[in-house]
Parts: sequence; structure tokens; C-alpha cells
Amino acid sequence: MNKKSPFAVALVCVLTCFLAIPFDSFALPDAQNQRAGEVSRVIPAVNIMRGAKSITANAKTSVDWLDVVNTQASGRARISLDDGSVLNVGSDSSLKVVKHDAGAQQTDLEVTVGKIRSQAQKISQPGGKFEVHTPAGVAGVVGTDFYVDYENNVMTVMVFEGVVKVCNLAGVCVEIKAGQFTTVRNGDSSGPAAPNQATLSALSDAVASTTLESGPNLGQVHHITKGTAIAIGILAAIPLVVIPIVATHGSGSTPSSVPKPTNGCPTGYPVC
Repeated sequence: MNKKSPFAVALVCVLTCFLAIPFDSFALPDAQNQRAGEVSRVIPAVNIMRGAKSITANAKTSVDWLDVVNTQASGRARISLDDGSVLNVGSDSSLKVVKHDAGAQQTDLEVTVGKIRSQAQKISQPGGKFEVHTPAGVAGVVGTDFYVDYENNVMTVMVFEGVVKVCNLAGVCVEIKAGQFTTVRNGDSSGPAAPNQATLSALSDAVASTTLESGPNLGQVHHITKGTAIAIGILAAIPLVVIPIVATHGSGSTPSSVPKPTNGCPTGYPVC
């Protein structure tokens, strides 16, 4: 009768136990419950889905990896991420914080519906990224301050400051600068639309629809960056410059036909 070696018996037992343990047990720790930041301000009603648990969001409520922030028709939320970035979530929106590693500057967000304005910290770490995904495409930060809206299968990206790279799901990309916008339609493999200059009303609406300050009017919006103010200011000044020029040159009059007062200056100019 053959005797089994004690070593062989022990090896078989170890291998049996190893195979009985699910491979998931050897995976990295679950991303859930890793802190990403916290809610700094809310306008009810806002809730956070953490797995199967629904949490009513208030100021100082923690936001973890894999949390889904949902705002209702009357709700908005401001989220302060641990790296100093700020997310302003508009009404009727759903935002999933897939990942936010403040040290490595690795941030992945998902917007399934609605509006979000991201004021991201400048990427300085090698391999760092800050991306907002929608079912239509992805917006990756090269700059700092931008707006994403996903509704009716169309993703709209507008930049207030810096540069943002926008790609569709096929990997076709465009870069848009401050004051510009582009759109990406879900399922369109041709790529995002060419960058276009955003109108003053579009920029104002983007700010107003994601701000948590009182009142919808631009004059009551205080949480805007210097870049945002410059972009809006430039667009607001264009009509003030262009309209007088067009009126002067389009009227067919010559400088000699402009009446001059006794001081030798054209009417309306006290000093020339």
C-alpha cells in the first residue's frame, strides 16, 4: 500500500483552499467608502445614492467614490472635492463620482443627465486627469473652468477658462478654448462639432443654471472665476464696439458731413 507524502497532502490542501477563495478577494479594496470630498452647499432637494442606500444631502455631507448625486427640479448642489476642485450641479441632474484621487490628481465623473459646472484644479501631476463622461462622449480638462450639459442625447461643453479636450466615444476629439462651445451627439461617430463662439446669453445661462447663489440673474451671481468674468465681459462689449462702427460706415456719410461745434471736434466729443 502506497503512503502519501505529508508534503504532498499539505500541498493539495493549500491548493484546494486557494481555489475555494473567490478571486475577487484578492482584488484591490472596493472604491466605495473612499472619500472624494463633501457637499458644501445644497438647495433642496438633493440626495446621494451610496450603493442601495439613499442619503439626504446637507452641507458637510461626505461624498465618496461611486456615490451618485441626484438633484430634483428644485435642487442644486455644490461639491468641494478634496483637491480643491468645485463641482456645481444643476437641477434635474445625476452625477456619479467614479473616482477622485486628490494626491494623484485622477478624477473621473459621469453625468447621465443634466448640467454640471466644474472648476478643476490645474493638473500638475504626471498622468493626472480630470474627465467628465456622458453617454455621448468625454470632456477632459486641460484648463480649469468648464460646463457640461447632457440632455436629449446631446452633450454640450462650454469653456469659461483654459482649454478643454472634448471627444466622442469613437475617440474623435476637438479642443475648445475660453468663450467657445461644442456639442457631441450620442452615437455620432463623425466627432464633436467644430468649436464655436458662445453667445453672451448662453454663457450667462450656463452660469445661472449651475450657481447656488440667490436669484437667477447674472448680476446676482458671485461664484464666478476671473476667466468667466473676462469671457462674459468681452462678449458684452462686442456690440458696444461693433454697432457704432457699422452705423458710422453703413450710413454712407463722410467725415466732412459730421457737424462740428465751435471747438472743432465732432458732435458728442468734447475733446479731440
